Formats: sequence, structure tokens, C-alpha cells
Amino acid sequence: MKSLFIIMIISLWANGQANSQDVRPVRDDVGFCWSAAEMDAVINYLEKNSEADYDLQNKNLIAGISPHDDYLYAGKIYFPLFKFLRTREVVVFGVTHGTVRKEMNDPRNVIILDEFDKWKGPYGEVSISPLRELIKEKLNKEYFTVSNKAQTIEHSIEALIPFLQYYNRDIKITPIMITAMPLERMEKISDEIAGIITEYIRQKNLQAGKDIFFLISNDANHYGEDFNNSPYGLDQAAHTQATENDIRIADYCFNGRITAAKIKSIPGKLWENPGSESPAPLWCGRYPIVFGIMTLDKIIEELKLGRLEGEVLKYSDTFSGGVLPIKGTTLGLTAPFSLRHWVGFLSAGFYLK
Repeated sequence: MKSLFIIMIISLWANGQANSQDVRPVRDDVGFCWSAAEMDAVINYLEKNSEADYDLQNKNLIAGISPHDDYLYAGKIYFPLFKFLRTREVVVFGVTHGTVRKEMNDPRNVIILDEFDKWKGPYGEVSISPLRELIKEKLNKEYFTVSNKAQTIEHSIEALIPFLQYYNRDIKITPIMITAMPLERMEKISDEIAGIITEYIRQKNLQAGKDIFFLISNDANHYGEDFNNSPYGLDQAAHTQATENDIRIADYCFNGRITAAKIKSIPGKLWENPGSESPAPLWCGRYPIVFGIMTLDKIIEELKLGRLEGEVLKYSDTFSGGVLPIKGTTLGLTAPFSLRHWVGFLSAGFYLK
């Protein structure tokens, strides 16, 4: 009897361990919210204190760019995009940050998928869309790798989940990390991904914007000594010059009609360009931005949905905005802010016309 009891205890423990490994753990429990009460407090503050200088209510919104910085820094930049989202599922194109590259021997020329059954959210566990497994099944095996470790280390996708889940408790996600790759390689992978997603949309009879949405995770320029990136200096004038450059780039890349030619010109603004007189800003989402918009444009073309238009909703940075005085949470900051260390961020929406 004693032996049977021990076996039962071991079995229960093993099952618990197996189940716990099926859910992606939280990476950043300082900058983002992982309890319902705290996320409620964040949204309550933003609803009362955000300027109503944008309106996507009557636009056929199908995609967006979101920051992934701390909520106390970037909450007002997340809000104008997510407040309009009621989609059933979302494809998230995330960053492969330096921490992941260091731990994973700098993966390049692939997308990174995971095999978790669910991800954690503030209102319960978040389900994975069947689209992820369809991508694994149909995408050229040379174009992707599967790594729970990489997705666990990376925070750029998890940052969006609390906002998504606040507005839809049953949201499903397809998390896709984008690594560094040349434009030609990106075109090939994007072609296949767009075809797979198009097939999925048709099979499931989904409506873009209502049933499925596309999100690109990005923070803009990372400026200062800690980033080895201060081409304009480290004073107030340098900060003004660098943020104005961010805004010019965002205006060029995301406002107005989005065409295939325009998408191909984005690397010239964001990627390293030794022949350019002006230095490329250090945007961590520079690869997901191009990959995500390129894929979206191809899906729209295949489904004959119309013209893609973009609109920058809001831009700020950690130095200009400072820390939001949100009460009733344990939220904190994961990095300092000063003229010698600041990060820009923006939100943008893409819709059909």
C-alpha cells in the first residue's frame, strides 16, 4: 500500500511538471501586468487620461504596430491601437532581441516558432491558434526553427498579450519571432507564410480585422551610451534631433498608401546602410516591421481585399513621457531614462480602403 501511495504521488508530480511545461512562463513580471486587477487598473487609468487625438472606429483595421516597452513608459502608446481590437485571433510578429541572440548562438534567416500549448495571460491562459501548426506543416523546413527556449527568453510578444486579452478573454495567438535576414530571403519566406495564412483564412472563412488580426511588435530608436548609439550627441538638442528622425521615418513608412515598392524601401530607412550619410536608428523591430507588412500586403493581394492604408497613431519616448502615475499596481521599470539612455516607441494602424 505504501509503495502504491508513493507511485501515485510521483505520478501526480510528474503530470504536474508536464502540464507546467505546456504553458509558456512569463518573462517580464516587472514591466507588464499579469493579474486581472492590475491590468484593469492600467486600462482604467488610460481610459481617463489618454488624449482622444485618434479615431479608428469606422476604419477597417486589420493590422497594427505596437510597442513592447514597460507599461509605465508606453501605456499611452499601446492604448490607441488596442482599444479598437475585438478580434478572435492575432498573428504576432515579434523581435529576436539581443538576449535571445546571445543565448541561441545568433539565429538568422529563419522565423522562430514555439510548441507551447498555451501562454500565460492576466485573465487566464491564452490558447494557440491552429494556424501555428499549419505553418509548421506547410512551411519549407529551411525557413523556420522551433524553440521554446527562444520564445521564453523573448519579451516582445508577451508584452501585447495583456492588452489583447483585456478586450477579448478568448483571444488566440500565433507567435512568430523574426530574425535578421536579407530582403531576398525575407521575400521567399514571406511568400510562403502569406500563402499558408491565406489558405487558413479561406478554410476557416475568416474576415480580416474581425476574426484575424496582424500585430507587429516594435520599439523605435534605442539611444545613448548603453546602446552604443549616440550619433547626435547626448544633450537635449541630440534628443530632439533623434526623435524627430524617428517621427520622419514613421511618417514615411507607415502613413498613407502602403505599396510593395514602399515596403521594399523601408530597409533603406531602418537597416544598416553603410552608404548613407545619416546613421540608421536602432529600432529593435526593424526586421519584424518589414516582414510583417510585406506578408500582410501579400495576403491582401491574394484575397483581393483592397488597398492597404497606414496611420501613425502616437509616438513618444521614455525621456519625454517619463513614468505614468498609475496607482494600484506593482508595475515597475526595467530600464532607466535620461538623455544618455532613452527608447522611442510608436503605435500605428493599417486598414483597408
